[in-house]
Amino acid sequence: VAHTFVAAAVLLPPSIEAQAVASDPAVIEALEVARIWLDAQRDYEELPSISAAIVHDQELVWSGAVGMADLDEQRPATSRTLYSICSISKLFTSVALMQLRDQGKVDLSDPVSKHLPWYAVTQQYEDSSPVTLEGLLTHSAGLPRESDHPYWSGPEYPFPTKDGVISGLKNQETLYSSRTKYQYSNLGLSLAGYVVEEASGQPYHDYVRKQVLEPLGMTDTYSEMPQQHIGAQLATGYSGITRQGIRAEEPFFEAKGIAPAAGYASTVDDLAKFAMWQFRLRGNREEVLHGYTLAEMQRTHFVDPDNNTQRGLGFSVSRRDDKTWVGHGGSCPGFQTTFTMQNDEKIAAIAFLNARENPGKYANGIYELVLDAVLSAAKGDPISLTTDNGDESGMSHETVDYEDYVGRYARGMGDSETAVVHWRGGIAMLRLPTDNPRGSLTELGHVSDDTFRQVVSDGEREVKVFFDRDAEGRIIRIRNPTNYSTRIY
Repeated sequence: VAHTFVAAAVLLPPSIEAQAVASDPAVIEALEVARIWLDAQRDYEELPSISAAIVHDQELVWSGAVGMADLDEQRPATSRTLYSICSISKLFTSVALMQLRDQGKVDLSDPVSKHLPWYAVTQQYEDSSPVTLEGLLTHSAGLPRESDHPYWSGPEYPFPTKDGVISGLKNQETLYSSRTKYQYSNLGLSLAGYVVEEASGQPYHDYVRKQVLEPLGMTDTYSEMPQQHIGAQLATGYSGITRQGIRAEEPFFEAKGIAPAAGYASTVDDLAKFAMWQFRLRGNREEVLHGYTLAEMQRTHFVDPDNNTQRGLGFSVSRRDDKTWVGHGGSCPGFQTTFTMQNDEKIAAIAFLNARENPGKYANGIYELVLDAVLSAAKGDPISLTTDNGDESGMSHETVDYEDYVGRYARGMGDSETAVVHWRGGIAMLRLPTDNPRGSLTELGHVSDDTFRQVVSDGEREVKVFFDRDAEGRIIRIRNPTNYSTRIY
């Protein structure tokens, strides 16, 4: 089934529990801007749905969704909609293996063959160190990216069973000498899942459910795609936009023998619980894992200097804006997801798409919009939303009803728009679409009547902006200063 995009949105409010950060007015204001941005991006990028969440420490600051979990059925997406999270699955497999390490049942330096005697990948390099469990978790074992099966080939997506993966090993050989190169490997993390089975004496899916998911209260996370939720809680996956300008519906798939690397399904609300657990598991305490073990997993264990890739034990590790981020992304037929955490700030951003597009910009965009307000509220020094425009630059001291100006304005070229939004107690212009919503916000300082000035980053007042009214006194357009955009609502 192929689809052109159907415009629709369902947005969930913040948690109804009045919490310290979520109830802060500046946070609420920033989240409303995030909602406006997500809704616009969904339309402009013709996405079926975006589901997202922001966590601070032990608080789900916000979770919600825009769009449809299924376009044919017009089934709205929510923060409890299930999506394939694909390679985020690797984090759960890694946690399970590290539990067993802490119990003394495995050691990271163990060769894979110690636990999987049928392991049969040919080692091309005589001087290579063994393929170890640590090599599996850091993607530095030199293994091929995939099992010897074409499971990323649609529309069949023929994922092999575990027996199929095992039988295919004899046809495979290492790509690099172990511990010399980074090579992302779904095969490697699938083997790590098989080690969990062997070392625990339990089926993989039983072990992770009982030892990881249930203790964390993750009742909406499944280590296999849940057939029982097709047509209900589970979103339908869609392709990227084709050359014909459509998104094709992808068939339901199960990762089978690749499940430890790519088989899970979850919700943004459940991954929020996963983030909260990690934020509270600090120092000398234990819950599912020991705090020191989690810290060990999130440190860099392997760096490939050729491409500056850093890997922890299961976790990806990256640097952005002088901050270290840990987490993982996922990409499967019809779905792309991301789970990213900044441990110093104790902020996590999560974004799920039921389409083939980059979810990272949505997680990053929400994070950038709410960051200052969340950190200020968490410190007990919330951002003031009382605006005093009066200064020597000629700004007004008048009390202004900013609600008059808030809305969407179609720009003259017809392919974009400007949203006027509440921001820092006043208003700002947000150009849409944009991959950088925080950077695209331009604050407006009131001058007099319906005249404002743009406020740039250093506080200087620049070009005047005028709002025009009709005969009934309603705002109908925005001018800057001669060209104008017509109000859509």
